[in-house]
Amino acid sequence: MHHRLSFRAMGSEMLAILDQDTSAVSPQLAAVPQWFESWEQCLSRFRPDSELSRLNRTFDQPVKVSRTLWEVLSVARQAERQSGGLLTPTVLNALVEAGYDRDFEQLACAGIAEPSGNFHAAAPELATVLFDEREHSVCLHEDVHLDLGGVAKGWAADQAMRRLREQGPALVDAAGDIAISGPNLDGGPWVIGVADPLRPGHDILNIELCAGGIATSGKDRRRWQRGGLWRHHIIDPRSGRPALTDLLTVTVVAPDVMEAEAAAKTAFLMGGTAGLEWIEANTGLAGLLVLEDGTCWVSTRMKDLIQ
Repeated sequence: MHHRLSFRAMGSEMLAILDQDTSAVSPQLAAVPQWFESWEQCLSRFRPDSELSRLNRTFDQPVKVSRTLWEVLSVARQAERQSGGLLTPTVLNALVEAGYDRDFEQLACAGIAEPSGNFHAAAPELATVLFDEREHSVCLHEDVHLDLGGVAKGWAADQAMRRLREQGPALVDAAGDIAISGPNLDGGPWVIGVADPLRPGHDILNIELCAGGIATSGKDRRRWQRGGLWRHHIIDPRSGRPALTDLLTVTVVAPDVMEAEAAAKTAFLMGGTAGLEWIEANTGLAGLLVLEDGTCWVSTRMKDLIQ
C-alpha cells in the first residue's frame, strides 16, 4: 500500500511515498517534513540565521562546518568536476545581481528592481575557496559567496529516501528531483510522469524506474522579468548571467538523484545539440530535452524507459 505525504519545504512542493504491507502510517514518513526543515535551516541562503548564511558572512578565516553542510558542499564540488566547471556554488553574487535576491515566493509578490548593471564577467572559481578535508572547515575570500540551490534539493531527496527505505520501498520527490530506493513491494517499477513545460498539468510521457534518480532543470518555472527581459535562476558561470540556451527543460535519469540533478543542469547549460551528445556519451545517463519551440529530443537510453 502506498502511503503518501505532501508538504512544502525549500520554497517548493515535496512528496514522499512509502510502500508498505500495512494500513498504518509509518512514523518515519510523518517525520519527513521535520527532516527537510532541519536541512533548510542549515542550507538556505534565504534565512539569515542559517549555517550557510553565517558562512557567507565570514571571510579569510576557516569555519568548521556541520556534517550536513560539508556533505552538500562535497556534492557541489563533485558536480563542478563532472560538469567541467559549468556548475559551481560560487554563483550567489550573480544570482543576486540577476534579481534572485530572496525566496522565489517573495520575489513573485514584491516585484523586481531595475538591473544594477553590476554583473560580474564570470563567477569566481571554486578553487578560490579553501576546503580542509581533515577539519571539515571552509575558508571564503571576500566577495565569494556560496549558493547550494543547485544541489540541496537532490541531496535532501536522497537522504530522506535512504531513511525511509528501512521501512519499505520509498520515493521522495523534492520539486522534481526524485530519489527511488528500489522496486515496489510487488516487484514492479515506479511510474514517473515527465511534465510538459508548455502545457501545465500535462505530461509529455511516462517512464518506468525501479531505482535511481531522475531530475528536471529548466527556465520554465523560476523566471522573472527585469529590465524588460526574462531572466531565470540557472547561471552560466562563464558569463555570470542567466544562461542563454535553446532549451526549455532537461530531464535526466541517473544512478542517483544528485547525479541526475547535476547532469540535467549541465546539459541545459550546454544547449540542445551539445547537451544531447553529452548525455549519449555518458553511459549511466538517459535524457529528455525540450527545446524552446516545444520540440522533444529523447536519448537512446531514455527510449528504453518509456512506459
